[in-house]
Amino acid sequence: MSKMNKKAECAIAIMAKAPCPREVKTRLCPPLSYEEAAQLYHCFLLDKIEQLKSLKAIAPAVAYTPDDAAPIFEAMVPPNFTLIPQKGPDLGARLSNTLNQLLETGYRRVMAIDSDTPTLPAAYLERAVSLLNEPQIDVVLGPSEDGGYYLIGLRRLQPELFEKMRWSTAHVLSETMRRAKAKGLKVVCLSKWYDVDTPEDLKRLRESLRSDSGQKAEHTQQFLMELQK
Repeated sequence: MSKMNKKAECAIAIMAKAPCPREVKTRLCPPLSYEEAAQLYHCFLLDKIEQLKSLKAIAPAVAYTPDDAAPIFEAMVPPNFTLIPQKGPDLGARLSNTLNQLLETGYRRVMAIDSDTPTLPAAYLERAVSLLNEPQIDVVLGPSEDGGYYLIGLRRLQPELFEKMRWSTAHVLSETMRRAKAKGLKVVCLSKWYDVDTPEDLKRLRESLRSDSGQKAEHTQQFLMELQK
């Protein structure tokens, strides 16, 4: 792991995959080709990176997979971003290990965010940082409309929130909240937002970008405009 920003007490890591055809956003094919889906996901990543750049007093990071994708992300992120290889056999292990690495580096508050919500308002992330500043709050969750979450923030590692979870189901958020409450943890949820996973989500994304609702996602918007020409 590269050098972190010790002046910030909160680190935020984007959970990212290398934007390679047939490896990302395959549920968007059709209407997109595998190459177009990979290019769109690359734009999602660039917009997420821009979003973290806009936040103050945080240490930005990208947790990437696979291991040999480091050069791809080194070319993508600014120098102040930390690159962390994801470790573990499933999403739960990768999330837990990423957050643990950040905590072990010395950050007092850590977050992992997804890479599938290019229009998520930056204000949601700012709110999450603010909530984690409150000592009585243990867990912050950003609920996705599909039953998962686009953000999880912690003050201490809570491995029970990630172990033996049925990922990519409609019960991830509710099960995470149940486990947290069973441990006596104080959980706060942000407002819901949507992932871009299906053709219906893609249509919604296009409409959102045209109507200026949500975060301005310039890379994504430019790519979709070029695609329609």
